[in-house]
Amino acid sequence: MKPTTRGTLAAVVAGAAAAVGTAAGPAAATGSVPVPVPLQGASAALGMPMPEAGLEVPLLTSGAPEGPRYVTGRLLPERTIPQVPLRGALPGAHVRAPLPRLVGSGYDHVGADLPASGLRALSPGVTADAPLTGPDPQHFGLPALKQPELGILAPVLQTVADADLGSGPGR
Repeated sequence: MKPTTRGTLAAVVAGAAAAVGTAAGPAAATGSVPVPVPLQGASAALGMPMPEAGLEVPLLTSGAPEGPRYVTGRLLPERTIPQVPLRGALPGAHVRAPLPRLVGSGYDHVGADLPASGLRALSPGVTADAPLTGPDPQHFGLPALKQPELGILAPVLQTVADADLGSGPGR
């Protein structure tokens, strides 16, 4: 392939990657999709201010599991059923409600901000080994017996949840 063709192909691939990256936008960065809750119609129908609410729905993406690792002295690989990594976010919510003032006219507000927080998880896995050893030269190449092994790899869940509650003047 000529250098000019390679350069043109690299520019096209870089442009396509940039276009896909901007199309994914902030949803891919946080691992959640914002969903507004439309309450403006109820506000107009009732003639009073309504709460404002928005949700964040998580997007879970699975990663590639680690392949089996062969260890000397074992007939089966170390991870018979590997753990699958998952990334995403916990669901989030943003709520702000008007409160009528006790003295005077107008409204204050109370709000809760529960942002979507990152989530990293690993599914459970299994590790096992057969009740035989590998070929043993001292037993004329025949395998010897041993205790079978079976283990469960525990699932992992890592996240840091955050919340902010507040109130103040104004809507």
